[in-house]
Amino acid sequence: QVQLVESGGGLVQAGWSLRLSCVASGRINSIDTMAWYRQAPGNQRELVAAMTSGRSPDYADSVKGRFTISRDNAKNTVYLQMDSLKPEDTAVYYCNVFGVLSTQGPYYATNYWGKGTLVTVSS
Repeated sequence: QVQLVESGGGLVQAGWSLRLSCVASGRINSIDTMAWYRQAPGNQRELVAAMTSGRSPDYADSVKGRFTISRDNAKNTVYLQMDSLKPEDTAVYYCNVFGVLSTQGPYYATNYWGKGTLVTVSS
């Protein structure tokens, strides 16, 4: 079982920055993909950024040039640096991991989700 805990959300003004963190815990040897999704009120959950081992990060067009995803594999942690925030970035941000090799051997091709952290950007 994998648990994900996000932190770093809050209320900021437009143009400010926030850094989200997500720590994955459990019997984890390695993780293939770590990602951030978000869901605004009345909208579907959407991919913000994803980072798969050995590949360049992927970003939603709406955040390219403003958000940066990074990961620390030794700490099973993924970050999302959000700069030049806009009111339309307001949403609950969810951490997601996919593809976990456990320390006991099995590989889980499963999506795991955090509970989310709220980011509110005022104009």
